[in-house]
Formats: sequence, structure tokens, C-alpha cells
Amino acid sequence: MPTKKPDMTPYTAVETLRAALAEAGIVFPSLRVDPASPELRLIELGRVRVDVAARLARAVQRGGRA
Repeated sequence: MPTKKPDMTPYTAVETLRAALAEAGIVFPSLRVDPASPELRLIELGRVRVDVAARLARAVQRGGRA
């Protein structure tokens, strides 16, 4: 099944994700639009510490509540 490109810009997606993560008490310091692939509209999540990854996993498992 083909994937539909989102109507959202990558910059808006980054800010939306940053805000959602912040609500769960999670910070991805390297979160940004990938400048090397503008046509693909990729988002760079970057590296995170183990405790941040664990909080993210808990938030996903609980439906967004860390």
C-alpha cells in the first residue's frame, strides 16, 4: 500500500513532535528537519540517553503519559 505524504511541513511536524514530547517530559536535543534530504521531508530524531529512551517507551506504552 503506498504511503501518502503528510500535508504538514517537516518544520511543523518537528514542532508538533517537540511539543508532544515536552508534554510527556521528554526532550530530544537533536530533533530537527534533516537538511540532507529536503525532497524526502525526513525528521532527524538524533541520539538520546538511555533514561530518555526509557521514558519515551513508557509514554508510548501508556498512550502518551510518561
